Amino acid sequence: MQPGETLASESLDIILGGKGANQSVALARAGVDVVHLGRLGKSDQWALDALSQFGVRTNSIELLDGPSGHAIIQVDADGENAIVLHGGANQSFDAATLEKLLQNAKAGDWLLIQNECNALSEAFAIAAKMQLNVAFNPAPMNAQVDQLPLEQCRVLILNEVEATQLAGVDLNGEAVQDTPLISALQRRYPDAIIALTLGGKGATILQHNESISVDAPMVKVVDTTGAGDTFVGYFLAGIISGLTAEQAARRACAAGALAVTIAGATPGIPELNAVNELIKGI
Repeated sequence: MQPGETLASESLDIILGGKGANQSVALARAGVDVVHLGRLGKSDQWALDALSQFGVRTNSIELLDGPSGHAIIQVDADGENAIVLHGGANQSFDAATLEKLLQNAKAGDWLLIQNECNALSEAFAIAAKMQLNVAFNPAPMNAQVDQLPLEQCRVLILNEVEATQLAGVDLNGEAVQDTPLISALQRRYPDAIIALTLGGKGATILQHNESISVDAPMVKVVDTTGAGDTFVGYFLAGIISGLTAEQAARRACAAGALAVTIAGATPGIPELNAVNELIKGI
């Protein structure tokens, strides 16, 4: 699309989404008991109801005056997408609000954080005080991420762009395994399980100075929206349920592959039995 150009769309859909919502749905579909912490505009009560229907507990979502967070997603004929975010209620958090929303969490629980909300430094501090396990997906990436105490994370889930920015390594068009990126990430976050997502190429898992490559199943791509979030939810669900990082990544790659075969973010997130059937057939 060129500056000044106007294009006509083929369709318009309004669907439950957002990185936090997508990842919560993926966790729930992977069999994890998940409580979503967040805020919505009062006009979007329907989104709260939709989350509940997916099996996500919504008692820690506050309804506010004003707009919710929104993602405007353009999907081209090849299923690739471009996304514009409006923060809305996602940018209204402070320490007191987070303390209130997390009041029922217990030591050892997991807190999954994305970068679409503000007050992340406060969230990390509260998690440390409450002895929560932190998993972090720094999307959408910005300069503030590098100022967060990421050494606190037990799980980091990064795509190639996020990984290169955090590690300060340029891929220069080379494959991840042929660059210093992996060793840079391992040096910087030695105690974390790092899942480096590579789209249709699968994922690379970094743990205990080891690097394990996991392939993604070959599928027909309809819409890539939500595939990364599906991976995040399924990968973390695997870690929580006791799978090895490699086993969790294989299941997450299969779930992400199924997600791209259906249009829309949450509508494409597969049920666990469908993911297991795909794995059996590989």
